[in-house]
Amino acid sequence: MKRILALLVAAFALTAIAASAADSTKINGYISDSMCGAKHLGNNADCVKKCIEKGMAPVFVDEAQKAVWAIDNPDAVKDFYGAHVTVHATSDAAKKSVHIDSIVAAK
Repeated sequence: MKRILALLVAAFALTAIAASAADSTKINGYISDSMCGAKHLGNNADCVKKCIEKGMAPVFVDEAQKAVWAIDNPDAVKDFYGAHVTVHATSDAAKKSVHIDSIVAAK
């Protein structure tokens, strides 16, 4: 009985992980800071780094620069402050936030 229960729990956990990965979307944009948002994209990485060091939160700005999204897992972007990036992320429209699953420099 315990073995069956353990297998059911494992199967449910794997299903939840697969469902979460299926919701991930590829998005191009920029990593900025919560104070400046879309003001200095693509040309002022030093400013973004300084603002984050002073306590501003990193944010994701879509490529069209129409939306600024909070980042649920800010450690995922620490090597990309101020950069133009491509992310695979799951968004939460109600919270206006994204959870970044993977990130690379945009080509």
